[in-house]
Amino acid sequence: MNRRDFLEHGGLGLGSIALASLLARDGLADGVGSSVPANPLAAKLADVAPPAKSVIFLFMAGGPSQVETFDPKPELNRLHGQPVPASLGKVTTQQASEKSLLLGVKRQFRPCGESGLVMSDLFPHLATCADDLSVVRSMHAESIVHSAALYQMNTGRTLMGHPTIGAWLTYGLGSESDDLPSYIVMLDPDGTLVGGPPCWGAGYFPPIYQGTLFRPEAPPILNLRPSGGRTIARQRRNLDLIRQLNGLNRRPDDPVLETRAATYELAFRMQKHAPEAVDISRETAETQRLYG
Repeated sequence: MNRRDFLEHGGLGLGSIALASLLARDGLADGVGSSVPANPLAAKLADVAPPAKSVIFLFMAGGPSQVETFDPKPELNRLHGQPVPASLGKVTTQQASEKSLLLGVKRQFRPCGESGLVMSDLFPHLATCADDLSVVRSMHAESIVHSAALYQMNTGRTLMGHPTIGAWLTYGLGSESDDLPSYIVMLDPDGTLVGGPPCWGAGYFPPIYQGTLFRPEAPPILNLRPSGGRTIARQRRNLDLIRQLNGLNRRPDDPVLETRAATYELAFRMQKHAPEAVDISRETAETQRLYG
């Protein structure tokens, strides 16, 4: 195609691209010509209406063994006190040797509920809720190193740097609240995970999708209060100035810049709404009793 034909047939398309870029830059066409939404945490429309409104994911590192809770191993009990069968191949452990003997399980297992879900006698009360549970027994880890196993559990990879399950859910579903983070993390008061922040991070996703840490001690959220006696109005002016300066050399579809701006705005709104969310003194006496 010669230059004349290219300009004749492609001029309209080039003009549309330029117009969309100018409109997006000036804020006159929200999202026009842009793959970056105005709000990366905006709630996404699902193909099927989900029955659940939120998810509480309890990850209990160092919890009781699966073979003593929900995963019966009758063959292990049959081989109790015997060497590892050669048919299993070489077994890699941190402490045991090839001469170590197999140890059976002392718990008793039985079917529970109408579904017949098999669980041990370690959970007599949980057994009454068997028909409300789903147990997955097909998952396995690929590392005996604690941190690598934690990464695999939370990201699907044994190496750090990948989005965690909460980051994926936030990326795919968005958030129903504009004033609170959609993904929060509450650590055990007795200590953090061996793997640390990569267990709730965003990986190669923009940082807006990472978990927001709620601490068990005061203050629950760090850096939430303005420092140096700055007022809310002054902070608002500071954010407006930062957004204006960032926009001077803004490139279209810059996810890093868009995410940074969205993070600033969310942190600003959290100053008012987050303290209300973590203030359990407003709850009823019964709810406070449940909190302990």
